[in-house]
Amino acid sequence: MPKQINYHLSEDELKQIENAQRTSPDPRVRQRATGLRLLHLGKKPGEVAALLNVSQATIFNWHAEWRAAGVAGLSDQPRSGRPPLADAAYRAKVEEVIETDPTSLGYGFTCWTIQRLIAHLAKATGIEVSVNTMRTVLASQDYVCRRPKHDLKPLQDAEARARAKELLADLKKKPKPARSNYSLWTKRP
Repeated sequence: MPKQINYHLSEDELKQIENAQRTSPDPRVRQRATGLRLLHLGKKPGEVAALLNVSQATIFNWHAEWRAAGVAGLSDQPRSGRPPLADAAYRAKVEEVIETDPTSLGYGFTCWTIQRLIAHLAKATGIEVSVNTMRTVLASQDYVCRRPKHDLKPLQDAEARARAKELLADLKKKPKPARSNYSLWTKRP
């Protein structure tokens, strides 16, 4: 015959459970505390499971965690999750690329956008990340987005640009022509 489990809580334990029910910011902890309180009030584990829409095994697990660790046992334990795509090597590559002029890499533009960074790094590293992930990577490296200034410098002829600069400097050196003192509305003297 299976061992009978005592669900009765002491006065101090009941206060802890009621406090967790009222003040815990985590809804899972509040639900689990409610389940333990219902067990304390005499409900059977099957009835509590039906009321809270969980399995009976879950109720037993909540009670076991409560007995092992108290209120702290009612919260979820950290989970490992999926490892990030943007690891330290990827972040270093982002920093290297963002400091490089895109024209030196053979592109026809002069400033990086998030989409352009993602496309270039996908070719360079084989790792394609989402726009949100790239924003997070850039923010973690203290980069901020600003409106780009579009420049036609790479499309211009360097020699023609230098000649135009010299011509402009010469024009600035010439004296301004004297203004006429005559007006349309006055008579000549």
